[in-house]
Amino acid sequence: MIVKEDFEIKNLTTYKIGGVVKKVLFPETQGEFTELLRENPECLVLGSCSNVLFSSNGYDGTIIMTSELKQFEIRGTKLFTSAGVKGPLLAQKTAEAGLSGFEFMIGFPGSIGGDICMNAGAHGQSISDNLTQCCLFDREKKEIVYKTKSEMDFSYRHSLIQDGRYVLVHAEFDLKKSSTDEIKSLIERNLEFRKNIQPSLAFPNAGSVFKNPENDSAGRLLDKAGVKTFDLPRARVWQNHANFIINKGDATSEDILTLMVMMYNAVKNLYTIELKPEIIFIGDKTEKEEELWNILCQKKQK
Repeated sequence: MIVKEDFEIKNLTTYKIGGVVKKVLFPETQGEFTELLRENPECLVLGSCSNVLFSSNGYDGTIIMTSELKQFEIRGTKLFTSAGVKGPLLAQKTAEAGLSGFEFMIGFPGSIGGDICMNAGAHGQSISDNLTQCCLFDREKKEIVYKTKSEMDFSYRHSLIQDGRYVLVHAEFDLKKSSTDEIKSLIERNLEFRKNIQPSLAFPNAGSVFKNPENDSAGRLLDKAGVKTFDLPRARVWQNHANFIINKGDATSEDILTLMVMMYNAVKNLYTIELKPEIIFIGDKTEKEEELWNILCQKKQK
């Protein structure tokens, strides 16, 4: 198992933002992972850090990274995968096996753990569609439990895991047989769409900034509110899609939060709609960061 101390977490985040973390652990087997969770039940667990804004102030604690948990297996139409396996890899491997259901994941930089936690989805597909069972670590009981899809409390960008009690260890899916050519054609269309609309990771970003409100699009609302012109010295709204923020090179977490509040206020003032963050903000927040995040989460100031 790899152990890093005083680690610059920005090296792992797709935003390329984040301060020093006291200790970062990289388990390589599910056994190591569950043992670490038993020993550190309160610690943060992260995967690809692709929808995460990490505080530039760092974190004076321990983080467990699932990125080395790379085991997966395809048996017939069944897929068994550890929490750390990347979505694009699974999209490719299931396509080669003539299995449909993961085409939407081809452009997602995230891992299965994060995808299930956020119930990731795009192009009419979502991670929960073909999921059959999750193996979870119960932080309260400090033991492994199994939950079926119906017990995972899936809804738009939400799952049971977000409540904090459970951590995904591995998941099982039952995919659908389909023509390899049809699957690969859909994958190509999805890649082309993302290429034209969304920034690549050559422009550090963490995907969609805000969730879509019911029966509407956050991107549409933000575009109409004129946020594509929002440009700070170190961060800006992506000019091709109003629901993305890019790090221009040396942005801080406070820069991103400031821009998010500007975007949030623009939509609120024009439509009286309060957008909710899709990005997760973690780490030891400064007083200013706490203030900005509370605005975004519609929390009253202390």
